[in-house]
Amino acid sequence: MKLSIPGRIFRAFIIIVTGLYLLGPLYGMLDFSTKPLGLEGGRTLRAWTAIGKNPDVISSLIASFSIAIVVMLLIFLLVVPTVIWVHLKLPAFRRPMELICLLPLAIPAIVIVVGIAPLYRWISINVTESPVTLSGVYAMLILPYTYRSLSAALDLVDIATLAEAARTLGASTMRTIFGVVMPTIRSGIMSGVVISIALVLGEFTISALLAFDTLQVVIYLLGRQDGKIAVAVALSALLFVFAILFAIPTTKRQRVILDADVA
Repeated sequence: MKLSIPGRIFRAFIIIVTGLYLLGPLYGMLDFSTKPLGLEGGRTLRAWTAIGKNPDVISSLIASFSIAIVVMLLIFLLVVPTVIWVHLKLPAFRRPMELICLLPLAIPAIVIVVGIAPLYRWISINVTESPVTLSGVYAMLILPYTYRSLSAALDLVDIATLAEAARTLGASTMRTIFGVVMPTIRSGIMSGVVISIALVLGEFTISALLAFDTLQVVIYLLGRQDGKIAVAVALSALLFVFAILFAIPTTKRQRVILDADVA
């Protein structure tokens, strides 16, 4: 439906205001991180070049990305097949499962830390002190977002018909889930992946209270020493998440891929 001229003007106004609201803080971060020191003139990339020279930043990046990889594997191997199975075999259990997945939103982070602190103390003493052990907690925290993205993607596809056709052709249950259904909800899975990466790179409370040096904890510590480097690291993490977000296949691109697979 074509919009009238006032409608187009209003839409353009909303887009511009939203763009300024989102890009303004990013520009402020870039401006602050490139300001010269003291009486020096011009812009400087000292804060940006110092990112690769700081061992704490490098170690925290490795730790955070390791956690993100493990969380993505948990989503891909556990959460996605479980959601598909519930939609296919146990539709009556969808509401209870949604309620269970929404529980992390209702529980404050400090309460979660108090509950899991003894467990992580035992793991640190008897197993490992690696921050990768935070993957289980982070996988739980992103359940509300990943479930909603997967559920929305599944509601747009007639997975019952797809599963029935796959079984008719002799496909096993695992083949049906991983080879037939999951490719059709690729956008929902990718949305869950982006959410997991954003949460891992942006979570501070739990990792700080459990004394793990993740990216946000190191940024906080750097901010007490050199604010420009801390802002540069934070902006780099944001740009990385935005790059992954724009890399998600759109509906048109996904349809082309699926048509090519069918052909």
